Amino acid sequence: MPATKKPRIGAHTPTSGGMAKRSIAYAETIGAEAIQVFTSNPRGWAMPETNHEADALFREKTAELDIETYVHAPFLINLGSPTEDTYKNSLASTAYSLKRGQEIGALGVVVHTGSAVKEDNVDKAWKQIKKGVMPILEALDDDAPMLLLEPTAGQGQSLVKRLEDLENYLKALEYHPKVGICLDTCHVFAAGHDIAKKGGMKETLDLLVQVAGIERIQLIHANDSMDVCGALKDRHQNIGDGFIGVDPFAELLKHPAVVNAPLILETPGMEPEHGKEVALLKKLRA
Repeated sequence: MPATKKPRIGAHTPTSGGMAKRSIAYAETIGAEAIQVFTSNPRGWAMPETNHEADALFREKTAELDIETYVHAPFLINLGSPTEDTYKNSLASTAYSLKRGQEIGALGVVVHTGSAVKEDNVDKAWKQIKKGVMPILEALDDDAPMLLLEPTAGQGQSLVKRLEDLENYLKALEYHPKVGICLDTCHVFAAGHDIAKKGGMKETLDLLVQVAGIERIQLIHANDSMDVCGALKDRHQNIGDGFIGVDPFAELLKHPAVVNAPLILETPGMEPEHGKEVALLKKLRA
């Protein structure tokens, strides 16, 4: 890492064939300083048993290569769901993801902020989030990863339609010290924050600092967007090939709020594309 503190740059990495093998090899190929992984099927509720040997090898390799790790919890999680089964599974999956995050030495576990699904369920959603998630947070020890709330693209009955709405989430979770924020650039653009205009990224990050506090900004999902600002569509594009463009990412990398928040790519493609994008972001960071 450079002498001056600057955000790390990396990508979401595949895990097929094992994290210690596939994810690490991928990180080395693309030049990642931080990675994000799934610790279970992102589109299911399965919670596989821990392989302690594989975890130890993964921790050893990330330490050796100085790579920071983050976990993305399953997409099915919706802590505001009015469906009892979905809510219970969401709590179990959140707790499991935090446990797995701790076992692999991750610094944060990303969970989508979710939806109330129905308009008349919003108040109930905040109450059940508080009731279900607070015990999970209270059970975490100092070495546990942070739970990172990722606002979605603002569609439907999203609980966080715009960044200002994060205040409701933080209040529901009593501003717990283990709660942080993961900002997805595509999502925030889709939700109507115009980060593509000159100064727009700074404006948006300033707002996030105001709402959540600089210390809670722990991770950035660095994605361009296939759709225009305010489209409420979550369609990621490679950096520079979408409606956000390259310049806002230079603005992002210069903002003091992201010093401790690695940039993780979740863009189309594999090693060739991500290698180019990591190199581009490192150039913008210089």
